[in-house]
Amino acid sequence: MKILLVKPGTALADHIQPSLGLAYLAGSLLRSHEVEIIDFGKTGRREDLFKAALKRFQPDVVGFQCYTSEIGEAKKLAGLTRRELPAAVVVAGGPNPTLCPEETMSKLGPAVDYILRGETEETFPKFLENLHNSAAFPGIPGLVWRENGRLRVNEMSLIADLDSLPLPAWHLINPQEYPPAQHGAFFKRFPIAPIITTRGCPFSCSFCTAPILSGKTMRRRSAESVMSEIGLLYRDFGIREIHIVDDNFTLNKEHAVSILKKIIESGLPISLSFPNGVRINTLDAELLELMKQSGVYLISVGIESGSDDTLKRMNKQLTVKLIREKVELIRSKGIDLAAFFVIAFPDETAEDIRKSIDFSLELPLLRANYFTFFPLPLTPICDKLRESGEIGSEDISDLMLNSVPYAPKGLTRRQVRNLQREAFLRFYLRPRILFRNLRQVRSVRHLGYLVKRFYHWILM
Repeated sequence: MKILLVKPGTALADHIQPSLGLAYLAGSLLRSHEVEIIDFGKTGRREDLFKAALKRFQPDVVGFQCYTSEIGEAKKLAGLTRRELPAAVVVAGGPNPTLCPEETMSKLGPAVDYILRGETEETFPKFLENLHNSAAFPGIPGLVWRENGRLRVNEMSLIADLDSLPLPAWHLINPQEYPPAQHGAFFKRFPIAPIITTRGCPFSCSFCTAPILSGKTMRRRSAESVMSEIGLLYRDFGIREIHIVDDNFTLNKEHAVSILKKIIESGLPISLSFPNGVRINTLDAELLELMKQSGVYLISVGIESGSDDTLKRMNKQLTVKLIREKVELIRSKGIDLAAFFVIAFPDETAEDIRKSIDFSLELPLLRANYFTFFPLPLTPICDKLRESGEIGSEDISDLMLNSVPYAPKGLTRRQVRNLQREAFLRFYLRPRILFRNLRQVRSVRHLGYLVKRFYHWILM
C-alpha cells in the first residue's frame, strides 16, 4: 500500500525537529509498503502542499501523529483527506490518542477511522495486513475502532527488543533540512539530528506521562545499534551534532558507558547534548568525564522545584541539597547546564514559586525553562485534581507549552503567567547570562527563531 504519515504541527510550535516517532514507523512500514512523510512543523501550515501530496501520491492510508495541541490541525487535515480521497483510510496515533482514545476519537470526528495507541512499529504493519479483516481487530494491540455504534479499545503492548527495529527512515525526513532551532533552541554544530537509545521510565513522578506512554519497563538499544545510526547520520546526512532525547539515558550506567565509549572510539568530530533531560541523581564523576570526552557540551536536567516539600509531592526522589551537589559536579567537569522547572504545581503559593525562581538564579545554569504545571491526562496528580473537582475536562485539552491551563488555589492564571514571565526575565536579563547566550547565536536565521520563541514565551 501507499502510506502517507503526517505531523500536523501548530502555529505556535517553536520546537521544530525531525519526528523520530514517524521515522521509526516509516522504517518498519517500508519493509512492505511505500511511505512518504509530511512534517508541517518544517514546511509551515501549507494546505496546498498537503493537497498536492494527496493528489500526486494517492495514499491508501493517511496517518496523523497527534500531540494534544495538534488535535485541531489533525481534524482539519483529516477532513481535507476525506474530501480529496474518500476511499483512503485515516488513522491517528501519538501521545494524545494513546492517553485519551475515546476523547480523541470524539474530537477528531468521523473523518478518522482508527486510532493506534502506543508503540506502533509492530502494530501498524499488523493492522495493514488485516485492514479488511475486522475479525482480527481484537488481536491488534493498541487498536481503537468503531463497532456497532460503540468504541472498541485494545490494550497496548511494548516492543521488547529495540534492536529488532529498522533504523529510522532518515531519508524520508531529511534531518539536514530542519532549521537551527530544534530541541533546546541553541546548538554547537549544525546540522542536528535527535536519536533515542532507550524506551520506558520506571519512575512515578506525579505529573509525568512518560511511564504511561512508554511503559515502566526500561528497554535499551545496543551500543552497536546506536553507533550504526550515528555513523549513518554523519556519513550520509552530514549531521555534526547529536541530541540524545531519551527520558533515562543514564539510568543504567553500563548502557550509558558503553555508548559513550563507542562514540569516543569512533573519533567522529561531533558534539552531543541531552536537551530532553537526564535524571540528575544518576550522574557521577566517571559518567560525566566520559560525557565530556565524547563531545557532550550541555546537559539538561529536570530540577522542577526549589522546595523540598514540592519535590516530595511531585515524587521526584530529589532534595534541594542533592540537586546543589550534582549541579556543582556537572559544572566541575566543564559541561554547561540547562534546567527545567515546573511552577504553579498544585497547592503552591506565589511564595513557593518565587522560591523556585530564586533557587534557579543561585545555581550555575546557562539556561532555564519555566513550565507552568500541566494536568496531563492519566497522571496521578491530574486524577487527584479531577476527583476533587478542582479541574474538569476543559483543563486538559489543547495544552500548549506557553499556556496556563491550571492555577493553584489562591492564584489566577494571569498571576501564574506573570510569574512565569518574571522567572524568564529575571534569569535571562542578568548581563553575564544574557551575554553568554547571545554569544551562542550562530546566524541571523538562528536569531530569528530565538526571537520567535521569546515572543511566544514572554510577550503573548
